[in-house]
Amino acid sequence: MTSGIQPGDTVVLAYSGGLDTSIIIPWLKETYPVKVIAFCADLGQGDNLDAVRNNAVTAGASDVVVRDLREEFLLQYAFPMMTAGAVYEGVYLLGTSIARPLIAAHLVQIARERGAAAVSHGATGKGNDQVRFELGVMALAPDLKVIAPWREWTISGRLEAMEYAKAHDIPITATKAAPYSRDRNLWHVSHEGGVLEDPALPTPKDVYTWTTDPVDAPSVPETARIGFERGFPVSLNGERMSAVPLMEALNALGARHGVGRVTMVENRLVGMKSRGVYETPGGTILYTAHGALESLVLDRETLAFKQTVALRLARAIYDGLWFSALREALMAYVQQTSRVATGEVTVELYKGSVRAEAATSPYSLYSQDLATFDGGTYDHKDAAGFIRLFGLPLAVRQRLQASGDHADA
Repeated sequence: MTSGIQPGDTVVLAYSGGLDTSIIIPWLKETYPVKVIAFCADLGQGDNLDAVRNNAVTAGASDVVVRDLREEFLLQYAFPMMTAGAVYEGVYLLGTSIARPLIAAHLVQIARERGAAAVSHGATGKGNDQVRFELGVMALAPDLKVIAPWREWTISGRLEAMEYAKAHDIPITATKAAPYSRDRNLWHVSHEGGVLEDPALPTPKDVYTWTTDPVDAPSVPETARIGFERGFPVSLNGERMSAVPLMEALNALGARHGVGRVTMVENRLVGMKSRGVYETPGGTILYTAHGALESLVLDRETLAFKQTVALRLARAIYDGLWFSALREALMAYVQQTSRVATGEVTVELYKGSVRAEAATSPYSLYSQDLATFDGGTYDHKDAAGFIRLFGLPLAVRQRLQASGDHADA
C-alpha cells in the first residue's frame, strides 16, 4: 500500500467513468479510507458527462469535477504534436499518449486546490499510462503521493473487475462478450483487450465504433481543402473555424470514408509487446495534409532533420516525457520550421485512404521556372560539373581499389 496516506485524507482520482476507475472509488474508500474527488477531463470523448458525474457519485465520490479541456487539448498538445509529424513506430498517431500529460496537469491543479494528499489513476501495472500519469505528477508536484490500485489490489483482470463492480452495485458498460478497454477523445479512439490480444486473429468488425468500414464507405471520392497557419489547421473548404469544431468536422469527414483505421503490435515502454486497434480519422487527414505542405515549404536538409526530430519526439511523447527538457527543445525546432507552414492543401478521401492532391503556400520553395521540362532558366550544362564533384569520392575510391594495394577499401 502507498505509505503516508491517513484516514480522512483527500485523494483526487483521474476518472473516466469506465470499469477500472469506477471500481477504484469504493476500493480507495475501503482500503485507506479516504475522501475521493473524481476528476473527469472532457477531451471530446462524447460521453454523457451528467451520467458520468452521477456514476461517480453512485460509486461513492464525495465530489466530481468536470473540466472542458477540448480546446486546450488540441491547441497545446495534439496540434503541436501533429505539426512535428510525430508518429510512434511508423503507425500510431499517439492519441492516448498525448492526452495523458494534460490530464496529469489538471489532476495536480485540482489536488492543490482541494488540499489533497494524493492523486490516483486507473492505469494497470502492465501499461504505459501509469508512467505517463506519474511522470506528469513528478514533473509538476513531486511531493504528491500517487495511488495506483492496479499495483496494489488483488483483482487480476477485467473479468474480476466486473465481478467487483457487480458486488458494489456499480453500473458499467463492459461485458464478458465485449471486454474491450477503450479510450476516446477528439483525436482518436483506441481498443485493447479481449480477442485483440491474439495477433493471429483478424480484428473483428464489431471492435470499430467510429469509422465506417471502408468496404461500405462512399463509392465516390471526396475532396477537401485544409488551411494551415504556422503549422496549425485553421480552415476547412475555405471556412475558417476554431479548433474544436474544425476537428469535429475533420473527424466526421474521415470517419465517413473509413479513414484512419490501424491494427498494430507495438512495443510498450514497460518492455512487452501489445496489440491495439486505433481509429484516428481527422488526425490522419491532418498528418497527410500537413506533410504535403511541408514538402512544399521546407528545404531538403531542414525537412530531413525535422523527420529525425519527429521520431525522437514521438518516443518522448509515448514514454510520458511531455514535461521534459528534451520535449521542449525538440518542439522549439518544430516551432521554427512551422513559421513557413502556412497554406492550403487539397486531399482526396476514398475507401479508407486519404492522399494529398495539391498544395499552395506563400512560402513555397517550388519554382516552376526551374522545374519545368519546357525551357526555363535552368542551364543543363551546370549539371556536368556538379555530378563530377558529387561523385569525386566514388572515383577516388575506385582508383584506390584498382591499384590492388587497398582492395578491401
